[in-house]
Amino acid sequence: MAALDELRRRLLQLDGSGYRGYRSIQGEYHLTHLTLFVDRAQSDPFAPPSRLRAAIRVAEAHYPGDLLSTHSRRVAVGDFIARAFRRAIDAAGARDLGVDAGGQVVLERTSCEIRDGCIELRFTARLPGAGRTILGRQAAHLLTDVLPRTLQAALPYEAHDAAGLRRHVETVEDAQALRGRLTQEGLVAFVADGSVLPRLSGASDAPLADRVVRFESPPSLQVTLRAPNAGPVVGMGIPAGVTLIVGGGYHGKTTLLQAIQAGVYDHIPGDGRERVVTVRDAVKIRAEDGRHVERVDISPFLTNLPSGVDTAHFSTDDASGSTSQAAAIMEALELGTALLLMDEDTCATNFMVRDELMQRLVPKAAEPITPYIDRVRQVADQGVSTILVVGGSGDYFEVADRVIMMESYRPRDVTDDACRIASSRHNTRRPEAADQFRPPAPRIPLPQSINAETRQGRTRVRARDVDEIRFGNEEIELWTLDQLVDPAQTRAIGSALLYLVGRGYLDGRRDLRAALELLDADIGRRGLGVITSLRERVPPGDLALPRKHEIGAALNRLRSLEVRRTG
Repeated sequence: MAALDELRRRLLQLDGSGYRGYRSIQGEYHLTHLTLFVDRAQSDPFAPPSRLRAAIRVAEAHYPGDLLSTHSRRVAVGDFIARAFRRAIDAAGARDLGVDAGGQVVLERTSCEIRDGCIELRFTARLPGAGRTILGRQAAHLLTDVLPRTLQAALPYEAHDAAGLRRHVETVEDAQALRGRLTQEGLVAFVADGSVLPRLSGASDAPLADRVVRFESPPSLQVTLRAPNAGPVVGMGIPAGVTLIVGGGYHGKTTLLQAIQAGVYDHIPGDGRERVVTVRDAVKIRAEDGRHVERVDISPFLTNLPSGVDTAHFSTDDASGSTSQAAAIMEALELGTALLLMDEDTCATNFMVRDELMQRLVPKAAEPITPYIDRVRQVADQGVSTILVVGGSGDYFEVADRVIMMESYRPRDVTDDACRIASSRHNTRRPEAADQFRPPAPRIPLPQSINAETRQGRTRVRARDVDEIRFGNEEIELWTLDQLVDPAQTRAIGSALLYLVGRGYLDGRRDLRAALELLDADIGRRGLGVITSLRERVPPGDLALPRKHEIGAALNRLRSLEVRRTG
């Protein structure tokens, strides 16, 4: 292993050479208590940045043992280190260094992993050049002067605000503990009093800073959950069943739902939603005109289409609002969920309800859609709750277990009022579900239909923000997956799809849910980087953990996908 002075010498010797010469610096270099790895040096100034990592033994970094005693604590410490490194980069004005450090959400990332007694920080460097000529002196300054200082500001325990680090770790641990209590308490979501739910803007996930209305639970829904560090936490518990969120426009209905859908993740201190938690397998459902659907049983919601299409094995490359929403629900149930989240604004109106006037004009015999209002109680009987934002579908009062009204971002329990209003009218609307709801049969993806090769025979998987994955010759559109919160998750989904096929988990015999559970087990044993292990010796540092629901949703939107049904 060479010393850092050797790296400086090599870079100075390369000054003025062709850019491809940077490849000669690949290798290991020793710093005080640290090892620097140059895993891949870019051979072209327009290529992706060079990939580097720094490693230090936990014992030499001096972190207290209790901060690293559990997996969730190690993830939180790694997240804190990556953020500290990003701040150090910014403070140094080192624009050629980069690290994936996330935003408001704490996710398991490959940018900083703590395992086997070692802390490993992975990052990128854009190596200086003038055209295709190496600027060796600038590179030496970047890698042997600036980089060591930024690493020393991020990796050792002594570099951090000890109280801030502990608060970061305990905030994550408390959120996970609160989430773990939900099912035991018969709840599907919890919003702590004092939470700040509104965001800064549509383009920023940071909390609103001015004119903040802090959340205060209505007395009838107030519960107390215990967190290991914060102790008793008081807030609004939403029980299992069917819950409506109502209220006038701009009063906070969607804001509350968005906080609940984000409650499947842990948040950083100061986010405002640190103690807003939701069952981890909650899935946001919305309509998605034009999406691909492959042999999904949507017959509980649509039957007897005029075209004669078999809705028990429904396929299309151009789904309508109603068929796409029906498919999304059945796909979520197929992967396993305890909670469906919907906002009337992003749902297909004809899928959600048919009122009595429309029933009188268009008889059921001429209407293939069984609206969700007539299935929601049956779905709840299957153990799957629904939280639904409604602003215009009062018919849902009759099927709801509770109704929460938002007024100027303050919640009120108006269940009794909604029941009284519903019972006071003479409603001749007739339920349209003639049979009981049945869960979907598992589907088995065929591996030959999941191909990331381009027409030139190269494997290509490239993510664009959280909206799209380029997979071989196809584009997988993800813009409706509201619970994807970080581009690093999208990149991980692309790698996960390759891993599922390459590892043989999608083998034409195993259903999608079983394959994804094997993937989860591998990540649990070997870390998130395992999803690149079939192609990369060292994982890239720009991946973040997605849920199996978003991985499955991406695969379901792959237009080349073929499946066979088990029933």
